[in-house]
Amino acid sequence: MSVERKYPENTDLEDRFSWIDFLPFLLLHVALIGIWWTGFTMTSVLLCIGLYITRVFGITAGYHRYFSHRGYKTGRVFQFVLAFMGAAAFQKGPLWWAAKHREHHRESDMPADAHSPRQYGAFDSHIGWVYRKARNHADLDLVKDFSKYPEIRWLEHHQYVPGLLVAAACTAIGGWAGLVSGFMLSTVLVYHATFTVNSLNHMVGRQRYLTGDDSRNNWLLAIVTMGEGWHNNHHYYPSTARNGFFWWEIDTTYYLLLGLSKLRLVWDLRQPPETILANEKAPTQKVIDKCAVYIADGFSAERISATVRQRWEGSHVLDDLRYKAAHKWSEAEAYVAEMELPGFPNFDQLRARAHRKFKLQHAGLERAIERAQQLLRHAVAYRLLERLQSEPTA
Repeated sequence: MSVERKYPENTDLEDRFSWIDFLPFLLLHVALIGIWWTGFTMTSVLLCIGLYITRVFGITAGYHRYFSHRGYKTGRVFQFVLAFMGAAAFQKGPLWWAAKHREHHRESDMPADAHSPRQYGAFDSHIGWVYRKARNHADLDLVKDFSKYPEIRWLEHHQYVPGLLVAAACTAIGGWAGLVSGFMLSTVLVYHATFTVNSLNHMVGRQRYLTGDDSRNNWLLAIVTMGEGWHNNHHYYPSTARNGFFWWEIDTTYYLLLGLSKLRLVWDLRQPPETILANEKAPTQKVIDKCAVYIADGFSAERISATVRQRWEGSHVLDDLRYKAAHKWSEAEAYVAEMELPGFPNFDQLRARAHRKFKLQHAGLERAIERAQQLLRHAVAYRLLERLQSEPTA
């Protein structure tokens, strides 16, 4: 299983799956067969439930909403506690995790997004990307705000210590059952619960907001992930302590943060402003362009240019274009831009493609459709003129 393409952010590294690195993850799953012999005890079940909640919270409240997005404030001691809880889930260190997540938001569902289902498929978005050297590399310059703390750097370099300590404690408390059905089972469950945010939350659900990516809201995943399933909300306004924007959107992580705020362990929980809740924020040009690229990609510029060439073959139009392409490219492009191109999709066809994908009504989507029309026309013109340029003029 080998992929030859290069990940855009790390062109010197091959995007090759490492089965050796994947082996411990696989063996952890295989080890669950041990439950056949250890069984479940009341202690191991309580450990499993408790560790699931604690470590999912460590990822969602700690790694995600605090270290990645600074959605609230806390003191240095509790900051370390959050990092420790997240690291206990064996999902690498807080600095790596936050850096990769900030990269994800910067390039969501574009080629440089390490775990986009659109770009790399379901398996890679769920777990495979972690075991590809080109995509698991993190730019730690993105997390200078937290790498200045020596205790966080220590935890980053000793990222397996929290998990191993928790595993030892489970064994001491519950014996083999505590280790296997308490610690190992909960670890696997935490893995796949949090991984669904990268995979299923970009594939299944609904979009309330125009974000330019495939992020979805999914109530079932929100329950499983303690609030992270409101993923389209999050991508629309990431820098908040809550992902469930409305009272009916269950967000267990936020409820626990509210409780911690009463204890003054956290404070300044950032909220989505009314303009966000009302969907009144105008999309940025980056969002418009991302939507436009996806809409335009639904039509083959190569096929359209071939149709244009076939229909115009032998006409003075093609002769004019051939001459312009050989002498002044910009003039040729302007010429194509003013003409009706055979086989080129009309605005209604582009709109249908847009609504099939984004499934929402938004003024920004109309702008994206117009931009997609421009991008597609430019791509068709480029392919057409490139071919003609290489031919001799009459």
